[in-house]
Parts: sequence; C-alpha cells; structure tokens
Amino acid sequence: MSLSITFHGAAGMVTGSKHLLELPDGRRILLDCGMFQGEGPASDALNRRFGFKPESIDALVLSHAHIDHSGLIPRLVAEGFRGPIYATEATRDLCEILLADSAFIQENDFRYDAKRAKKQHAAMTEVGPLYSSIDVDAAMALFRVLPFSTPVEIMQGVTLTYIPNGHILGSASVHLTVAGREGVRKITFSGDVGRYVDQLLPPPEPFPQADVILCESTYGNRDHPPAEGTEQELLGHVQRVCVEQQGRLIIPAFSVGRTQEILYALNRFFNQGRLPHVPVFVDSPLSINATNIYRKHSALLRPEIRKELEQDPDLFGFPGVEFIREAARSKELNTRKGPSITIAASGMMDAGRIRHHLFHGLPNANNAVLIVGFCAPGTLGAHLLEKPDVVHMYGEDVPVRAAILTMGSYSAHGDRNELLQWIGCQDPGLVNKVFLVHGTDESMAGLRTLYTQHGFTHIDLPKQGQRFEV
Repeated sequence: MSLSITFHGAAGMVTGSKHLLELPDGRRILLDCGMFQGEGPASDALNRRFGFKPESIDALVLSHAHIDHSGLIPRLVAEGFRGPIYATEATRDLCEILLADSAFIQENDFRYDAKRAKKQHAAMTEVGPLYSSIDVDAAMALFRVLPFSTPVEIMQGVTLTYIPNGHILGSASVHLTVAGREGVRKITFSGDVGRYVDQLLPPPEPFPQADVILCESTYGNRDHPPAEGTEQELLGHVQRVCVEQQGRLIIPAFSVGRTQEILYALNRFFNQGRLPHVPVFVDSPLSINATNIYRKHSALLRPEIRKELEQDPDLFGFPGVEFIREAARSKELNTRKGPSITIAASGMMDAGRIRHHLFHGLPNANNAVLIVGFCAPGTLGAHLLEKPDVVHMYGEDVPVRAAILTMGSYSAHGDRNELLQWIGCQDPGLVNKVFLVHGTDESMAGLRTLYTQHGFTHIDLPKQGQRFEV
C-alpha cells in the first residue's frame, strides 16, 4: 500500500507542526496544525502559507493543545477546511482558551502595527491578522472528542487510537491503522513526548507496533538534570533571591503545564511550612483558565496526585498567591517594592505579560529570571539563555543585570533517554521508516545516532515541504 507524508512544519525546526498524510484513494489527513514561532518576520510569512489547500483536507488529528501544534487551526478553517478535528477532551478544552487568546493577540498586534504604520506614514504589508475570534468559534464547532486508548474508526478504513504520552494535560501520541486492498499500514506520530518523571502526569504509555513512526526530537541530543532534588532547588532559588537578596524571582512559564507544576511545588512548600512569606503572583488570565481546566480533569493526573486531592482539594492555590487578570494590576507589580515571585506567560518570552516584567526586572541585580522550559531558537528566551549584557525590548536597550537561572528538570519534553524509552516498545525490525521532526539539526542528528545504535536503520530527517512515499 502506497501512502505519502509531506512535512509542512516542524521539519528542520521546532515549531509549526503540520504533517500531511495522503491515502492511496486521495483522502488527506493532517496531523497537527501548529503555528510557527521564534523566526521573527519569517514566522508571519510561514503562518500565512500552508503549502496545501485547506479545503482539500478530510480530517485533522490533533496531538495536543500547545500553540505550535494547534495555533493555525482557526486560519485553516477560515481558508476552507470543514472536516472533523479529532482531539481528546482535555485538549479540546485547552484549545478553546489557547486559541481564543491567540486570536486576541493576532487582532491586538494588527491594530498596533496599523497604528504605528499610520503614525510613520508607512504602508501595511499584510491585509489583516492571521485570524479572528470568529474564526476560533467556527473551528471549535468542528472538534470531535475521542477517549484515550480506544480505537475509533474516523473514516472508512482508518482507525485512530490516542495513546497518553505525558506531555501536557490531554496530550497523546497518535496511532493510525490504515486498511486498504493492498493490506494494512500502521503509522504512529509521537506528538510531543513527555517526561517519565513528570510531577503531575502519568508517564507515557507504550504504543502498538508501527510500520512508520514520526518522532519529535526536541531534546534528542541531551539529557535533563536528575529529577531528584528539583523541588529543593526551586526552594533554594526562592530563598536566595526573595529572602536573602529581597529581589523579584520572575518565572516565564507556559500557561499550560509549567505554570501548574510550579504552583503545585509552591503549594507543597506551603503545606509543609517551608515556603517563605513572599507574595506569589500568577500574572496570566490564560494560566488561570488553564489551571481551572487542570482542576476539571484531575482524573488524568498521577494516582498519588489524586490521592493528595483528598487532603488538599486545591493543589494549585494557597494563602499568599494572587491570580491576576486585570492589566492594570499586572502593571502595578513593576512598581511594587519588596520581594515577590511572579509567574507569567509566555514561556519563550516572545509575547504576553512576561515581557514587561522582564523590561522592568532585568536591570536589577537583586532580581533573577528562572527559565523552566524549552525556548526555541530566535526567541527572547533563547537569547537570555546566552546571558547577554543587553537585550532590545520596546525600542530600548535593556541591561541584563538580573541573574539568568535555568531548571531543565521542569521541561515537559522527554530527553534523549526518555525518547529512547518511548520508542523501546517497538521491534526495530518491523519499523520500515522513522522520521525525526520537531528539533534542531543538532538534536535530530543526536537522536538519529542513538536510535541507529538500538537497531532502527531507516531514519530520515525531513526538510520543510519534503514529501515521502511510505
């Protein structure tokens, strides 16, 4: 049976996940529909051209809700897609708030650019935002919720099974069985593989034997620090920055996943009487909404976490934490005196309220920025990881005197050994092809070497727009 896969995103790069599967009879299934991020002006150009006709897609299968995997769904619908969008229930719930927030950003950014262009008497180069809140509403109407670990026929001869993979709430690896006159093909797309030591979510589960595997490779060439001692390390940063230096600990965190893990750890410190009397601000309406969805879907959390809920019904809130929605209150934090912990999105620091906290906080040597997740190349977060003396923000050069701290153990992506553990349920002799996606050239090359050493012999590193017969 001849199938083809064309890689329209996250190919030779980390963002923009979009993989087009074409069946022998011409039907088309799109795996993820993510937004490109961190490429500067190139991101906007990439996000405005799919490389295929949206109306030609018969179904969209979504692995999880992160914007680099779901963020272009409203634009896909606006340009003519009318098929079903398959997702788990938690992914659907998270997409509802994430896509609405993304549309708000698109519309606001366009108004700002139009105002600036008018002031400078310059012409606008684009006709409008990527999509609107109306497009989000139209997209959400197409979602079809599927359970975990249950094969479901989504079209004639095509069965989809969502396998929990521990990345964020609702995330899954996608296993497709395609039956035709010439036989059966089994294709697995990893989505983003989570940690086997995640604080909140169960570890990734084994998936059925596949002929073709599309595997992410974000950390394919390196290992995370040991998980043991992670909470103590976080508490040490709080003690040093907020108590000893009387500074601000600024934590850029993804609204989904990292924010909830940090809040869970701080809540544990409070319950144990170890959290210093320092105000904690969660400055992100999106994070607040996402945390409520984590509460709603608590049945998806680790068994030991569910047991904790019997004693503490709110694992993400405690006296001393303030959840901030109003922009005016957010701005007040930057003139506030005294120590504090501020958690704000976005995790890569390319948008959101975290940017004005950095603008005001970076020049103070008593402060620190704690980076707890992956930052794609080209983002402000990636630049700060290089520990520059100055960063350019809001048209100004901002001195970087605050300490730049990292905690890789909080990453939501499995490292190279965890990616090896994930694929370890497969018989390499039965896998015809492995495609490595969602990674830099270095991370993909490192993972290819590792997988080759463990018996996977046909491994490709696709480039943007490349098509393969499988």
